[in-house]
Amino acid sequence: MFVYALVGPSGTGKSHRALGVARQHQIKYIIDDGLLICGGTVVAGKSAKKESTRIGSVKTAVFTNDDHAFEVSQALKKDPEAKLLILGTSDNMVIKIAQRLGFPGVDEIIRIENISTPAEIQQALNTRRSQGKHVIPVPSLELKKDFSGFMLDPLNMLKKQGSGSGLDTVGEKSVVRPTFSYLGSYTISDVTLYKLAEHVSLKNPAVCKFSRFRAEQKIDGISIDADVVLYYGYPIPQVFTQIREAISEEIEKWTTLNIHSITLTAKNLVMPEKKIPR
Repeated sequence: MFVYALVGPSGTGKSHRALGVARQHQIKYIIDDGLLICGGTVVAGKSAKKESTRIGSVKTAVFTNDDHAFEVSQALKKDPEAKLLILGTSDNMVIKIAQRLGFPGVDEIIRIENISTPAEIQQALNTRRSQGKHVIPVPSLELKKDFSGFMLDPLNMLKKQGSGSGLDTVGEKSVVRPTFSYLGSYTISDVTLYKLAEHVSLKNPAVCKFSRFRAEQKIDGISIDADVVLYYGYPIPQVFTQIREAISEEIEKWTTLNIHSITLTAKNLVMPEKKIPR
């Protein structure tokens, strides 16, 4: 396996440029902050950006855990003829990663200053310092469960087509704010979730009100359990399907939290002419 490396200081845009470099050199696999990525899919590993401390993030990024290194190395052994791109902040870092994954070293090093202008690098640094944003060269849908509540933006990387003025999609990337970000963490209260769920649910003419609402945080998202008072005369299964879809869309839109499950119970039915005050 031929091993490339993309090297540059933290926050200079390596992950942003990784898909373009991979496309240019026909590289199939990318190692970025503990993840093995292939074709926009996380094949193996775990993200350093999910660690709670900066030290823990560095350890994950360089595969200090034997099980972590073994998992990724085994995945790469299944495709020995492919090319690999390792992202790192220094020559020593990318060489160490390569060796932890069973390679003797790096065959070719590409430096961020050779593929990005000084203005582009400075802009990337300013974004990192002021907003704490990190790019992962994987579609948001692929990362959503692991980064529930930390997703900021999905991005499409585009390039001009060879002939004509159109644009061609190179790949999709995701922007996250890691838990170890110096900007601090944030929390979303159950009251906020309740208000979002209630607001969108009351748009359904069959819904009178919520009589009970509970949200529970799970590893891959949140579970919602709610009792609903409905107006008589509407098909409950159909109404509940509509409510679940609406709640899921609303909460994911405004909080980026992944919805694990939504359990609804029809607690009571009331006649339309006897509406309960909301």
